[in-house]
Amino acid sequence: MSETPKPEEGKAEKEAPKKGWLSRWRSKGDSANGTPEPEPASETLKPDEEEAKPEAEVEKEAEKTGWLSRLRAGLSKSTKRVTESISGLFTKKKLDQQTLDELEDALIQADLGVSVAARLVQKLGKERFGKEVTDEEVRAAFADDIAEILQPVATSLTIDPAKKPHVVLVIGVNGSGKTTTIAKLANLYKREGRKVMLAAGDTFRAAAVEQLKVWGDRAGVPVVAKDTGADAAGLAYEALERAKAEGYDVLLIDTAGRLHNKANLMDELAKIVRVIRKLDPAAPHSCLLVLDATTGQNAHAQVETFKTMSPVDALVLTKLDGSAKGGVLVALAEKFKLPVVAIGVGEGIDDLRPFEARAFARGLMGLA
Repeated sequence: MSETPKPEEGKAEKEAPKKGWLSRWRSKGDSANGTPEPEPASETLKPDEEEAKPEAEVEKEAEKTGWLSRLRAGLSKSTKRVTESISGLFTKKKLDQQTLDELEDALIQADLGVSVAARLVQKLGKERFGKEVTDEEVRAAFADDIAEILQPVATSLTIDPAKKPHVVLVIGVNGSGKTTTIAKLANLYKREGRKVMLAAGDTFRAAAVEQLKVWGDRAGVPVVAKDTGADAAGLAYEALERAKAEGYDVLLIDTAGRLHNKANLMDELAKIVRVIRKLDPAAPHSCLLVLDATTGQNAHAQVETFKTMSPVDALVLTKLDGSAKGGVLVALAEKFKLPVVAIGVGEGIDDLRPFEARAFARGLMGLA
């Protein structure tokens, strides 16, 4: 129970608000009718009246803000390449045909591709030709149009709970970032509460197996591995057999990096698919092609070739932070219409996240 204030204390408490009110009255002056204007009610709630957000929601918002900051930082090289070209063109007040042609060239040079560049510039010319326009308005218009292209492919990788496990085959050329991508995906799924297993199918490189084991330890997931030179298809079969027996939700299978123009290596990839289908005719349930953003337009040839040899149904783009060619993602989306399930902007285990079309488009165009 609170103590009853002493008379002196009560008087002091009454005088304080009175003096504060008189001071505010004098600072505001008289109202039109000579009466002091009433003080607006404070909108600040008392601590016990505040509607505090749930802790999980606050953490989620903070995490999203942190990811968007990393995304913008990761795209900085690509952003600089695009925005400097656009900004340098606006020495005139009105949008004319010469500027439109130069804008199209700038977009092509930024790896957005001929088709995308033509589409963006054509729409801009239709809406703003002959009108005054700033470089920021152009970048905002391009960002909206790019987001429109990307939105249909911005699809997260859905894990089917009916599959035990949901098998994800991860493929790509040498050095594309497959192994680290697998570890980062494992980390994402583990945080979602799923039971995850990794299969070190890059049996050609001892370093790849060891690397996956290290990442597996960091993510807290088991790794099925064999000695260097072991049959990759056989390893994938054994991993799937174990994952089924032990009730895993997800099995992520690494594969050896292979050049898309080497027929014998591509044939081995087809063999892995055939072998795991002996255990599960529907496997792999997802086949992710990992692309290195630094390869630029060469990524088109990789997608075309891998699609003929394996059931590619989604893309992951890595190393955006090390490239000025991030615009190639837009060109790939426009041409192949394959889902882009994740992008990577760093080496950390949390630097791979589901792809968000609008955030990427605005980041690429240097907009907050």
